[in-house]
Amino acid sequence: MKNFFKKLRFSLFLRIYLYFAIILAVFAILIGIIFINLYTNNITNSYEEKLEDQGQQLASNIATYINNNDVANYSSYILSWQEILLIENTDIWIVPNPKNPMDNDFANVVMDNITLTKDMETVLNSAFHNKVKAISSYDSMYGKTMMRLATPIRDINGTVVGAVLLNTFVESQNEMIQNSRYFILVSAALAFFIAFIIAYLFAAQLTMPTLIMRNTALKLAEGDYSQKTGIVRKDELGDLATTIDILSDRLAVNEDARKEMEQMRLDFFANVSHELRTPITVIRGYTETLNDGIVTNPDKLKQYYGRMLNECKSMERLVGDLLILSKMQNPHFEIEKEPINLIQVFEDIIRSTSVIAAKKDIAFDFKKDTDCIMMLGDYDRLRQLFIIIIDNAIKFSNEGSTIYIQLFSSNPLTIIIRDTGVGISEEELPNIFDKFYKSKLRQNATGSGLGLVIAKQIVLKHGGTVFVESTLDKGTIFTFYFEKYNHSLLNTVE
Repeated sequence: MKNFFKKLRFSLFLRIYLYFAIILAVFAILIGIIFINLYTNNITNSYEEKLEDQGQQLASNIATYINNNDVANYSSYILSWQEILLIENTDIWIVPNPKNPMDNDFANVVMDNITLTKDMETVLNSAFHNKVKAISSYDSMYGKTMMRLATPIRDINGTVVGAVLLNTFVESQNEMIQNSRYFILVSAALAFFIAFIIAYLFAAQLTMPTLIMRNTALKLAEGDYSQKTGIVRKDELGDLATTIDILSDRLAVNEDARKEMEQMRLDFFANVSHELRTPITVIRGYTETLNDGIVTNPDKLKQYYGRMLNECKSMERLVGDLLILSKMQNPHFEIEKEPINLIQVFEDIIRSTSVIAAKKDIAFDFKKDTDCIMMLGDYDRLRQLFIIIIDNAIKFSNEGSTIYIQLFSSNPLTIIIRDTGVGISEEELPNIFDKFYKSKLRQNATGSGLGLVIAKQIVLKHGGTVFVESTLDKGTIFTFYFEKYNHSLLNTVE
């Protein structure tokens, strides 16, 4: 439990949740406070403006009665106003100005007979100085909040002769304010609650994808490359999830490639072991026979030594092919290229293989569309490549047949080597470039199964491609494509 709370304490979800919830809550509280103050001020100001309008109307009419000395009608006028304002819990005091008093017939308050509160004195002094003033405060006598507003009364000469003092209870306004404050507080509390819900949803929306991606990454780390986040979003989290899914696919591909390479490695060692076991067994058998002195005939001895020598040569050839193949398959190995005339390469190859071809009475039909076909490459490697192909063509061709060689100076350069031999079956054709693959034909009994693999690696190192077509009992066609050497481009670079 302790670890759970410790983990929760540092949880990204909790942090985002609290940060966002606090921001929304503070915002809701501030909005509530602002609305309460605005509404309170609005109610107070509205009521104060209403009293001020009433006070000015009274002051103006009273001034008219004073200027006309109309006492008879004045009494009924004040009485009607008192009845109206009594409904609103408002008292009307007509107070004379001590310095410039009006006729007492128009006043309903004698200053000497009443005790004024501090707020009354303040607003009356303002009115006697020709200013309208209102004050709201708690009245201890009534035990309620009162609003007092005084408006100056001016005679015909503009002299302030008195003031209209309106004393009203603001209880109804306070009730409205309290009710409004209650609803605003309830709304703020509801907004506060909703803020936490929104914060939870927002935090979950941000952290749930990260949790899913974390679990997916852990599965990938455990080797389960089939895992996917399944997150589809058009934002940065969506981009990250897509990247993880791409990583999952690439890890799966790499894992398949690794397994394939591992199987190839196992097959490689198994094939090497198999290829070496036979000659070693033969040599051991001959050596044991010779060591035991069973064979004493000089001709037999020479025959045994000859066979042992052939087996040693076979192993030497196999090891040499393996070394070449290993070098060719090294991604960091680069051959040294130079301008080479392919026609010279094939003329050299034909001279070298003519002796072997002559033993089977096989002829070469060599054609080219120009006397000079240049490409960038390694002369020895290209010679080795085409010797492998032509040697196989001789090996699998019938006596008295012809091997056709065609060179075209197009771009890419095209080289076609065709024989009319036994051909390759449709089932075997996809496997001819596999390591240690050998057909079951008797002509291939002494082969290592690495020649065509080495040939293809040489082609790839030269940036070329090779295609093979074959039909049983009709022959095989090898077609090679290489980039043509550009004389003008080289001269431009130089």
